Amino acid sequence: MDFGDLIWILPSAVALFAVIWFFNGIRLIGRVSSGKPIGKRSKKALVLIDLQSAFWEAGTFSETDKAAAKKHILHEVQSAKEEGIPVIAVRHEWSIPSTKAIARVFGKGLAIAGKPGTELLEPLDELADHVLVKRVQDAFETDELDELLAKLDVGVVRILGLDTNFCVAKTATAARQREYDVEIALNGVLSANHKKAEQTLLQLQEQNVTLI
Repeated sequence: MDFGDLIWILPSAVALFAVIWFFNGIRLIGRVSSGKPIGKRSKKALVLIDLQSAFWEAGTFSETDKAAAKKHILHEVQSAKEEGIPVIAVRHEWSIPSTKAIARVFGKGLAIAGKPGTELLEPLDELADHVLVKRVQDAFETDELDELLAKLDVGVVRILGLDTNFCVAKTATAARQREYDVEIALNGVLSANHKKAEQTLLQLQEQNVTLI
């Protein structure tokens, strides 16, 4: 192989690596993690997904839908606090290099770690008992949520937030794989694509997720 061959091979190799790297990022975003069965636990937690200004103000959801969802979410949060149920807010931050690149290309650059907009909506920033950060759609992808729920002896997770078709669904599926009882409060979730959300919720029901 001479120098002339390398001139052609190296750019092709770099391009192939970039394609693999990019598509691996897509795989990471949508992958559902696996975990050990949790065993018998008695308590419940309210889990709020991606209720951040970057997503809330992006124009993805209608003002009517947002107003109704926020009202219901705040009601659920207040009820949980009165009943001594922990409120866990999970914020999204794109921090893996490949997923950050995808977020810039396809996600308007929203919720990239270190950028404005990753903060929780008011007043949830003050009402949440615990705040965790997730890197992909599945909030269980790191060990933090598993460890917190174990510490709190939680066996039932009640999920609210956005988007039904993505982070809500992937987090619910990951929770069921660990044998949590999972509830989704229908009035407290938002969907950019309502028709797809109907199919997503039917699929979650087949996984024994309770829709309330």
